[in-house]
Amino acid sequence: MGRAYLNLGVSPGITPLAMLRISISRLHPDTLAVRSWRAARKRYYRELLQAHAEAQARAMTASSSPEAAH
Repeated sequence: MGRAYLNLGVSPGITPLAMLRISISRLHPDTLAVRSWRAARKRYYRELLQAHAEAQARAMTASSSPEAAH
């Protein structure tokens, strides 16, 4: 899981859209304003979404495992 995702400190239970909104709000306005960084921002968002999906999958497996019932 990426360090950027872990630094956001979001719960795996939130929706991907909510996670993206949080990540965008934490970016510096100058980072959002530079048009030449658009591809880098899109890559950053894709990596965050992938890490969030992995965290959600791990949370689902942990909650459905027999050890979680104890």
